[in-house]
Amino acid sequence: ADGGCHNLALKLDGSVTGWGFCPGSIPANLGQVVAIAANNCTSLALRADGTVAAWGFGNLAFLQTNVPPGLSNVVAIADGLQHALALKADGTVVAWGDNSYGQTNVPAGLDNVCGIVAGTGFSAALKTDGEVVAWGLNTDGQTNVPPDLTNVVQIAAGTHALALKADGTVVAWGYNYSGQTNVPAGLS
Repeated sequence: ADGGCHNLALKLDGSVTGWGFCPGSIPANLGQVVAIAANNCTSLALRADGTVAAWGFGNLAFLQTNVPPGLSNVVAIADGLQHALALKADGTVVAWGDNSYGQTNVPAGLDNVCGIVAGTGFSAALKTDGEVVAWGLNTDGQTNVPPDLTNVVQIAAGTHALALKADGTVVAWGYNYSGQTNVPAGLS
């Protein structure tokens, strides 16, 4: 997992190793980890039992490392700039951390989710029907999911959002300062 200024590696034995500027103190009793996520100076680990561990470094890390009490049955995690998301087995999403832009205000009734991403000040979810839902910071259109976007099978986020469609094409939207939403012509 690439956290920008630190990295995490998930080992075959379910343990986690970190290196770089601020991997923080990896919890000693972590064990049985099945997925990891990192961003800025925070890290998340999903344990085999469906619980989440979080740790970090810096003055805002406490918001993101404060996992909601009782969070369980988690199947996926996403670590944003200062917020985090968990996808539960029932297809619902839990969010916590900084909410300056509404990035932790999960839309009411959001269900049937199969994928999540946490970007810079915004969040997005992929539903089982191929629909993408986004919320939070929208200064550059990062939550303006293209209205004709369908058949999505995977999503990614940073300061912008990406969607991989079932036909192998890519759609991008949001912050485009460096051309990151200009998908190369003919990419398939």
